[in-house]
Amino acid sequence: MARKQPNLLFFGVDSLRRDHMSAYGYHRLTTPHVARLAGAGTLFEQHFSPSIPTTPAYASMLTGMDCFGTDVVALRHKGGLGTHVSTLAEILGNAGYSTTCVGFTGNPSARGFQKYLDYGGWGPDAGGRSPKAESLNRTAIPELERLSREGQPFFLFLRHMDPHSPYLPPAPFQRMFYGGDELDAKNRSMDPVWAFKPFADYFRRWIPEGCTDEQYVSAQYDGAIAYMDACIESILSKVSALGIDKETLIVFTADHGETLCEHECYFDHHGLYECTLTVPLILHWPGRVPQGARIPETTLISDVAPTVLDLLGVRSDIPFTGRSLVPLMRGKRLPRITEFYITEATWMRKHGWRTQEWKLIHALEPDFHFKPEVELYNLVQDPLETHNLAEREPELVALLEKRMQAWIARREQETGRPNPLFTNLDWHGKGCGPFKTSQQAYDTLHIGSPRAAEALQGGPRREAAPAADGAKAKEA
Repeated sequence: MARKQPNLLFFGVDSLRRDHMSAYGYHRLTTPHVARLAGAGTLFEQHFSPSIPTTPAYASMLTGMDCFGTDVVALRHKGGLGTHVSTLAEILGNAGYSTTCVGFTGNPSARGFQKYLDYGGWGPDAGGRSPKAESLNRTAIPELERLSREGQPFFLFLRHMDPHSPYLPPAPFQRMFYGGDELDAKNRSMDPVWAFKPFADYFRRWIPEGCTDEQYVSAQYDGAIAYMDACIESILSKVSALGIDKETLIVFTADHGETLCEHECYFDHHGLYECTLTVPLILHWPGRVPQGARIPETTLISDVAPTVLDLLGVRSDIPFTGRSLVPLMRGKRLPRITEFYITEATWMRKHGWRTQEWKLIHALEPDFHFKPEVELYNLVQDPLETHNLAEREPELVALLEKRMQAWIARREQETGRPNPLFTNLDWHGKGCGPFKTSQQAYDTLHIGSPRAAEALQGGPRREAAPAADGAKAKEA
């Protein structure tokens, strides 16, 4: 009798920066359960998401292609994912897997699952908190039980939203990392946040009225991560209880990081800074993934799909732009990634070039923070990216720009398509094309409510039939 193919349990967390995970050395104990998972598996220390935000990041993660390969760079991507690429769900579905996606209905990058399940919980509940991960568990655990019971190999994709604003973890997590007075009138650190018109109305919907301390809001972010970690333990315990842990590859990663109060980007994930580009990657599979390994080499989000397929033993003739990381886990070497292209089209349209020492950021149109067109940071001497050296180092700017443009030209030639960042001119969905001034961008862009923020994450929700525990299901 042929041995059943292994399962894939995939945690895709939205807006999780790895430097706020205790599994990655953060001083607050935010992720003890994920840390235990990492200790029994392999953790990648320098994993990056080069194209933000959600839609291009997941497109790359789930296809193994960079943004030139997916042709996706914007949050509000128009149309579906192109048929020139195959998603991990499609590849595994064709290989005999049952595939279910929880919490990502409607986004073009989630194409190809046989079944979609939704869960609620973006905005505050009656108590003013948002138990997103418990809502996910009520939907995901029965589906995990069903998939295990049916006996086919499965791919269960779980999109956790707790680190994405609004940060509203339930008790006791909301004050776990904060012992101050968030209403202290002497504290003025929230003044610039409340003064930022594009986001202020949104913040007023979930940040306490009169809050003066930005550290309170940042502590809510950490609390949301800790709350999610506790809820994830329920899923990991269920895997063990079902007796499928030795036949299940577990992937834990994120689409992008998050800015808190750094760089004037205020509790969101725009700006091509390290806090937004750095994400976790942890793999776990007893006996098949090295235990307690930490990989220091630079890896990219496009490496995830080819790595997963390699571990599962599913063959594909797709010429991925990412590469399997299995050789690194087995102590072998791969060509080092020393520089790579970075893009964003969330609230600003920018691109750049990151090396081991330097980062160049070049705005393709004026942004709503009134930032300079060109930014240059020394990542070794200034890891927090607080000193823009562009005017002081014009020759270095020119050199990095030249390297970036040469790489763009090469990828355009290889794919036969122009850089998608150059063609997505209505990336913001406002119908006005590129912004001509920062003031125009500032006056045009706006989030009004958690529901509006949720709508930005993908296309309209599909109509769905009722499923267990109040979830909504859709068979593809």
